[in-house]
Amino acid sequence: MTNQFYIRFVRLPIWTRILMMAAFMVVLFGSVIHIIEPNRFPTVFDGVWWAIVTASTVGYGDFYPVSAAGRVTAMILLLFGTGFLSSYFIHLSAATVTKQNAYMEGRVGYKGSDHMIIIGWNEKSRTIIQNLMKTESIILIDETLESHPIKADNVHFIKGRANKDETLWKARISTAKIVMITSDQNLDELQADMHTILTLLAIKGLNPDIRCIAEIQTSEQVNNARRAGADELIPANALTSAVLMNTISSVDAVSPLLDLLAELKSNHLAYIQVESFLHGKDFQVASSLLLKENNVILIGIKRGDDLIVNPPKNLSIKKEDQLLAISND
Repeated sequence: MTNQFYIRFVRLPIWTRILMMAAFMVVLFGSVIHIIEPNRFPTVFDGVWWAIVTASTVGYGDFYPVSAAGRVTAMILLLFGTGFLSSYFIHLSAATVTKQNAYMEGRVGYKGSDHMIIIGWNEKSRTIIQNLMKTESIILIDETLESHPIKADNVHFIKGRANKDETLWKARISTAKIVMITSDQNLDELQADMHTILTLLAIKGLNPDIRCIAEIQTSEQVNNARRAGADELIPANALTSAVLMNTISSVDAVSPLLDLLAELKSNHLAYIQVESFLHGKDFQVASSLLLKENNVILIGIKRGDDLIVNPPKNLSIKKEDQLLAISND
């Protein structure tokens, strides 16, 4: 029984052991001084109070021993009790600093749920985090950073490879609601895409139902990324190429496009299904109805694989079409 108690005691954190030993000494010496000088220390509580004040070197002077035995007891308490209390506060401070360092260095797992995971640290992820950190709990996973890049309560940093189970479990992948994978800019395009696909496989293997958004550099890896489980794909090079081509063909085209993208932060650009009251309606009529009834701005029509932006106003809308629109919902 004694051996089992000792084993359990040794397995406790060192600051807990020191606190228990200090508390034991305070109670012991408080009881002893009460027995030695009951007139000066009427109760055990008075003795414990004196022991705490003495061991902590505060020394209020409201209680003090006058006999030789009592003073010897006080000297022994000062020699041993003060050391235990000092050690406790030193280890407590060290443990606090160690945990803070571990948090800043990304070695502490996340404890929450219903959060967003962003993989990769770059200018894109920085902008995303800065825009969302006021309303979302965000986990940033990156293996190149040495410390937490953003000092915010809603942003938790985890250092590690995102395609390792250990790293994903630290990020609580099982309770996350969405994952966004940004392309690794330290690799060439094909290697970056292969790294993204491997990360997708690891994520979907642990949580098949989680929504995954991935950035892809090369068009030939788009299908592989979809097979790996990507719910949404962002073709980074295709978007950049489209902007550059638009700039070549149109003067001052970049500023309006960037302004439109900035405005979409508070609005939603998406495909919506054709409701029954829009079947057979002209594009102009459908635009007026959607704006009036749903506060939705109609931009174009997707018919099969073709997207028609700003189509002729008399173009009839079919049941199987998808409508490209901007809404506030």
